[in-house]
Amino acid sequence: MKFMWGLLAGFALGVATGLVLAPQSGEATRAQLGEQGIMLRDRSGNLTGDLRTRASGLTGELRSRANDAMDQGREIYSRTKEDLSDRYTKAKSGNL
Repeated sequence: MKFMWGLLAGFALGVATGLVLAPQSGEATRAQLGEQGIMLRDRSGNLTGDLRTRASGLTGELRSRANDAMDQGREIYSRTKEDLSDRYTKAKSGNL
């Protein structure tokens, strides 16, 4: 029971101290929080647009790199196929 009285007394002292030392009224605090919420929403909107722009640019760059890699792969395949075909023809004819 002593613990409960101590807990209630501590709670009451905390509330009283908060009310006495509050820098501004609750209405002013709510207004300030509302303004900060609007600023945060605007910032997050700008950040989203920036991220979309960056992602779009990266997508184009990755697509370009992938196409270049595919072209290189096709070229190597073509050269290797021709080389193996020539070797096969020479081996078949006995000129190897």
